[in-house]
Amino acid sequence: MSSAIRIYPAKPEKVYIYATCLVDMFSPQSGLDAIRLLELAGVEVIYVPKQTCCGQPAYSSGYEDDARTTALSQMALFPEPWPVVVLSGSCGGMMHHHYRRLFAGSEHQQQAEQFCDRVFELTEFLVQVCRIRLSDQGPATSVVLHTSCAARREMKVHITARQLLGQLDRVELREQAYESECCGFGGTFSVRHPAISEAMVQDKTQHLNDTGAAQLISADWGCLLNINGAFEYQKKEMKGIHLASFLLERLEGPHAQ
Repeated sequence: MSSAIRIYPAKPEKVYIYATCLVDMFSPQSGLDAIRLLELAGVEVIYVPKQTCCGQPAYSSGYEDDARTTALSQMALFPEPWPVVVLSGSCGGMMHHHYRRLFAGSEHQQQAEQFCDRVFELTEFLVQVCRIRLSDQGPATSVVLHTSCAARREMKVHITARQLLGQLDRVELREQAYESECCGFGGTFSVRHPAISEAMVQDKTQHLNDTGAAQLISADWGCLLNINGAFEYQKKEMKGIHLASFLLERLEGPHAQ
């Protein structure tokens, strides 16, 4: 994993967007909202339809050859030197950090290094590269933020997500207890260890609900699926949406086009 301090480029004219499997399958609107946000920031967005999985499930399960095959197929889809903006800190961590390890010492090392340097998580890109300024047009409300483990520990984007929410004058960001703890999803972890995962999400939903916030916000759909599913099972009113959709609602109204 690269530990160097990141130097951010000037805002480009074009970017690729990497929607992720979960956005594609469970919340395409989140992807469209993210595209709109980037366009509002003055960037043209290119979506490559053939994109699939980043390879993280295979990698985290120990199938590194399969992960390399997937990674090579994905890197080939983005040949132009434009940034690749990823709608998940988890997938961003895989593509920015772990592709380097997968191809270290191989014939694809240089290709992987150059690609990894172009990968940015959405909130990171909006804050550090676009330097976006938001004008809050929504009613007063309160939210609680959940950041995935990879987003927090690998990409450090809990900071940039907070900075974006902090620009919204009429949004109160409430603090949850044990904020940095995992929600229990962990991709294949929740499948291999369902009982542990269930106990973890029970704790997480309790802490989120205890804030009394009107809405849960996260930039990772894996966590949102896990937490929203638990809330639904518990018959709780709180429900989470992707940060991109929430930000766009504050700027343009619900489901802006």
